[in-house]
Amino acid sequence: MAGLGSVPASAAQAIRVKSWGFNATGQLGDATTTDRHTPVTAAGVTAADVTAVSAGFTFSLALLANGTIEAWGGNSAGQLGDGTSGVGANKLTPGTVTGLLSVRSIAAGDEFSLARLGNGTVQAWGDNDNGQLGNGMVGGINPLPAPVTGLTGVVAVAAGSNHSLALLSNGTVRAWGDNASGQLGTGVVGGDSPVPVPVVGVGGVGVLGNVKAIAAGDNFSIALLNDGTIRTWGLNTQGQLGNGVLSPNSPTPVPVVGVGGVGVLGNVKAIAGGGTHALALLNTNTVRAWGNNGSGQLGNGVTGPDSPTPVTVLGVGGTGVLSDVALIAAGDTHSIAYQINGPVNTWGDNSSGQLGDGSTTTRNTPVGIRTGLLGIESIAGGGGHSLAG
Repeated sequence: MAGLGSVPASAAQAIRVKSWGFNATGQLGDATTTDRHTPVTAAGVTAADVTAVSAGFTFSLALLANGTIEAWGGNSAGQLGDGTSGVGANKLTPGTVTGLLSVRSIAAGDEFSLARLGNGTVQAWGDNDNGQLGNGMVGGINPLPAPVTGLTGVVAVAAGSNHSLALLSNGTVRAWGDNASGQLGTGVVGGDSPVPVPVVGVGGVGVLGNVKAIAAGDNFSIALLNDGTIRTWGLNTQGQLGNGVLSPNSPTPVPVVGVGGVGVLGNVKAIAGGGTHALALLNTNTVRAWGNNGSGQLGNGVTGPDSPTPVTVLGVGGTGVLSDVALIAAGDTHSIAYQINGPVNTWGDNSSGQLGDGSTTTRNTPVGIRTGLLGIESIAGGGGHSLAG
């Protein structure tokens, strides 16, 4: 679960990473375990250093400009990458992931983490119950970063609940880990893979290619193609594949249909995967959403039912259409968007204050919140918390 896209930040601004929402394991990084209904500052992480943030289920990651990673929050499976693990190893403030340099991008899964290095390889650490670390084994944990087997030429990574994706420089995708819902895109449902395997093409023909961006939900996967259309695969019980139907699951990529199920959704420039819903940012800087809407996370003015076709995210308070959006991110049951000139907008589940509007009221249309900063470069949604930096 992570925000996609970027906007430039002013070099003159001294911005800090902001966090809000659920904080039982210290995932907000403010040295407490108190839930926060408005944004607080993650201790010691400045925007001059941070180029990206990513949120796991109960932990957080920040990529620094010097190519190292800071991690904080839950560490039950070693997902903070400092060599420790267990509830007693949770960190309430950011600490450095051991032994990693030249990191270019990050992704946080349920209880594991991924890092793409400058040489095109990938390192992984944390929970490995389904082989999501890609080290050739299934089971156990690894509290220190280790190479993913056989990957080179990687330009992007994404992490689902217990599966991983890598986009290669040739526009094809590799996947590994949990495949119970077909989220690896190999054409079959079931059978974890502890090593990366190719994602097949639509209908299982050939290999999926011409991909320029990837994202992952809990048990499904998303690929944005060079032509601005989207392919999805995996779990579809709540319409998260956006192909116009609720179930069955699809172990091969399918096209996301247009609004109302007409044609194919196009003109997309960024994608994000939540727990069981997904977002797309269009070239018009408006947002479409599909999948689970039980908490209003689709932002279309209603709470439920689920939508297997994309709907338009409304403007703040349900007026008009949310526009001028630069960044999108999806948490487990909430959504986040950052407008070109601010502010941060949030909608969906707010039971832990993850919308950051000072309440715990669930919202089915966006609410604009103040984060105390401008020039945000990255946003992310976790299990019940949010990040901006």
